[in-house]
Amino acid sequence: MNVDNAYGDPRLAALYDPLDPDRSDLDAYLRMAEQFGARRVLDIGCGTGVFALLLARRGIEVVGVDPAGASVDVARAKPGAEQVRWLVGDATALPPLRVDLATMTANVAQAIADPADWQGTLRGAYEALRPGGRLVFETRDPARRAWEEWNREATHQVTEVAGAGALERWLEVTAVDGPLVTFRWTLVFAADGEVLTSDSTLRFRERAEVEADLAAQGYVVEDVRDAPDRPGREFVFVARRPEPDGV
Repeated sequence: MNVDNAYGDPRLAALYDPLDPDRSDLDAYLRMAEQFGARRVLDIGCGTGVFALLLARRGIEVVGVDPAGASVDVARAKPGAEQVRWLVGDATALPPLRVDLATMTANVAQAIADPADWQGTLRGAYEALRPGGRLVFETRDPARRAWEEWNREATHQVTEVAGAGALERWLEVTAVDGPLVTFRWTLVFAADGEVLTSDSTLRFRERAEVEADLAAQGYVVEDVRDAPDRPGREFVFVARRPEPDGV
């Protein structure tokens, strides 16, 4: 599975948290973990470990997996990181697990753009879940065409980062090919003028397509919710690995 520069480059991975400090989007996932009584969670695409560590502080047993080694290195260096089992890789090659909940927060589901990788991820999560366990993830509603707002004028900002100084950054779409949207982050370090770029591709899936993909891997779709932090803009899927017949 390909790793975007933003997560795989050590210098960019170290900037991920300072440049995106507001993770209130994770509150809904914390509430769902509580709602479902999850004691063991698999965090797919754990990145720098923000969500995994929030769960661990609540006494939940967490496995965090991500193909970007640089991001996992950032996670491992954080306070409390020893409470989480960190894996460099993806959900297609997990060790034996039996979790209550598997999650893909933020852009993770859409960043798995290749159809074979996507099916493999859903299958890997299914195998990691105990019967009755749930997979929860979000994906943007293609009808809202979020990428039309991804341009320099709308996204340009300057952020002061400890140890790095002022950082100028902006986002621009570079290609739209059916459901695939490719975009580039540009970061400029004010101190020396160095420019770093990171290219990413997201797949915008229709609700019916996601439901069909889940059903093909054996899931039962329990609910499709609205994202509290982006009402009307995203689908939040709650899918369950069914119990064996007669249980």
